[in-house]
Amino acid sequence: MDNKGFISVEFLFSVFIILIMATALLVYSGNAINSSLNVESNLNHRLILDSVSNAINEVDSHGEFYSKSIKLPDTGEYYVIVLEKNRLTIEYDGKKGESYVPFIDPYSTYKMYPGHIYDIEKTQEGKILIT
Repeated sequence: MDNKGFISVEFLFSVFIILIMATALLVYSGNAINSSLNVESNLNHRLILDSVSNAINEVDSHGEFYSKSIKLPDTGEYYVIVLEKNRLTIEYDGKKGESYVPFIDPYSTYKMYPGHIYDIEKTQEGKILIT
């Protein structure tokens, strides 16, 4: 018999297995890339929150009438930082991160937005004022 033009069962099975493995590899690599992008975004926002927290702590520790200016970076993503009592919160993409700033007494609740410059100062009454 002439075997030209016939595909063996082993060949079809091998092609099928290779296609399944290639699909699984593509799905896995896509998930790994998305995961690394999420980690990078979370880390960048956490660093922004920590830098604001450090600036508030620096102003608080230097005493009355000390002030410091900070500029929140414009990362291309929208976020808002809220200082309420002694809790600093960043909200972005439906996520929320918190940092506690102990022993401070802000005048009110402050909202800070990316790309803006803010002056943080400690007043004569010992309260934190952000303008």
